Amino acid sequence: ILGSIPLALIGSVAALWIAGQPLSVASMIGFITLTGIATRNGILKISHYLNLAIHEGMPFGRDLVIRGSLERLAPVLMTALSAGVALVPLMIGADAPGKEILHPVAVTIFGGLISATLLDTVLTPVLFLT
Repeated sequence: ILGSIPLALIGSVAALWIAGQPLSVASMIGFITLTGIATRNGILKISHYLNLAIHEGMPFGRDLVIRGSLERLAPVLMTALSAGVALVPLMIGADAPGKEILHPVAVTIFGGLISATLLDTVLTPVLFLT
């Protein structure tokens, strides 16, 4: 679960760099929010793996992880997509009045969501198997 946090931070730092934003208090708030979202997605996958093993009696192995990952792919993508779509208005028009604090938060969360969702799709199942 904690393996997804560095992946999210990589995307956040890259997004801030691409957008030309400095590392600020507002972006740190975005890091905290992003950590919660990335951790929630990891917990969602791991708890489903355990549910398949304990309550449905599937033996631990590759089939369990593949089935669990496929069954939880839609909820993880819906979480990331809904958060990403909600951040689009804050990312557009960064120089508009009132967005000077919220724009770095949006850039941080949006960039981290992309990297965390894409990389965590592979990392969590691999780490769970090892």
